[in-house]
Amino acid sequence: MSSPSDLPKRNIVVIGASAGGVEALREFFHALPADLPAAFLVVLHIPADTPSQLDRVLRASTPLAVKIAQAGEAISNGQVYVASADRHLMLTPQGIRLSRGPKEGRFRPSIDVLFRSAATAFGPRVIGVVLSGALDDGTAGLWAIKDHHGLALVQDPDEAMYSSMPQSAITHVQVDLVGTLQALAARVGELVGTTAPEAIPMANTQLALENHIAMEGNALKAGVMNLGKISKYTCPDCHGVLVQIEEGPIVRFRCHTGHAFSLKSLLAQVNEAIDTGLWATLRAVEERVMLLRQMQALAQRSGALEEAAEWGSQADQSEKRLQPLRELVLDPEFFGHTPAV
Repeated sequence: MSSPSDLPKRNIVVIGASAGGVEALREFFHALPADLPAAFLVVLHIPADTPSQLDRVLRASTPLAVKIAQAGEAISNGQVYVASADRHLMLTPQGIRLSRGPKEGRFRPSIDVLFRSAATAFGPRVIGVVLSGALDDGTAGLWAIKDHHGLALVQDPDEAMYSSMPQSAITHVQVDLVGTLQALAARVGELVGTTAPEAIPMANTQLALENHIAMEGNALKAGVMNLGKISKYTCPDCHGVLVQIEEGPIVRFRCHTGHAFSLKSLLAQVNEAIDTGLWATLRAVEERVMLLRQMQALAQRSGALEEAAEWGSQADQSEKRLQPLRELVLDPEFFGHTPAV
């Protein structure tokens, strides 16, 4: 049996945030004790073409060292590692890996990818923290952390600027604390360095497979079709078949290319595809009307009045049928809204 000094310590803190996350992260790190013996890894959703400035923002809020995570570096206590744009931030027992693997929940970097890899690599040593954000990235990753006997902390949805992400985590995961940013920081300060349960070897082939997909991208070869039953949906990104993955109350989807979605993020992406398609159809029909009008004008100039009348009639009918489509495109109620839970 291991002696207390041989037992692992809780010293890996992974944090995810999205909309409203900059303010939440700034306050959270400002409230943290300065000398915690832990490594902190942060994913904030940012556009793929915008370099992250979060490291500069957090340096002004904490005496902890803050940097953009670099591939291949070992993690160190007292260091904050921030995900870069358009790269998944992942953890292995050897250190940091960066990947341009398939998006998860419409994002790269994805909170779920970081959380899942940390759970697999460090098990009960991991403390997962979900802060302000829209939709539900982080829920499945927090589930993985708890499944590996780590701890789950979530910002109080009533305090969060955007409550959907924290509320989803609370709804689907047995979290250890729901609190304000001040309370979360204080609890992390209490937990870091405490003895974690002995890691029990877990042959979780599903998490290992999903980590491999996020890192390498070859989902079909990796065996993605074995993750669950074939769903009735197709991937809105690549139109491949989606496999339905079930983890307790959580239902997720992943396609043979590797793109992954929760129910909420799948609906959001489908809505976006519909919106794009509607505008493309509207543009195409308007071009048809313009072409018919031009043909009508040319026929009139050449004296072919019967032919001109036919082109004009077709243009009139197209415009008439186009109006309901234009009203649908402009209808603010058509796509509704994503509820907070």
